[in-house]
Amino acid sequence: MEGSKVTTWRTPRMCDDYWSEFKLCKSISNYFHHYYTYGTSPSCQQWKEDYYHCREWEKHGSTEAKEALQKSERKRVAEQRNFTPVWELRREPPRDWHLPLDQEGPQDS
Repeated sequence: MEGSKVTTWRTPRMCDDYWSEFKLCKSISNYFHHYYTYGTSPSCQQWKEDYYHCREWEKHGSTEAKEALQKSERKRVAEQRNFTPVWELRREPPRDWHLPLDQEGPQDS
């Protein structure tokens, strides 16, 4: 096996991070925020399942747990890509970026 790399899979996050996300999701402040924003209560079950899959992978090296965790993370990343940015990102700085700011004039709001 000279020259070949053997890579071991690592979880994308620490297992405690999944548990922290679950606890945050179940918090009363998140419940109110989610209900106010979306009109429904938040679904936190996936964070809990990810935590248990992560623990299962760490303790026993379960391939089922690994695949379930990978699938969940891929789904989470795909969902994040569906949101468009609020602001358009600049490709270069404004032409007058080096000039001093006009402190006396009216400001755009």
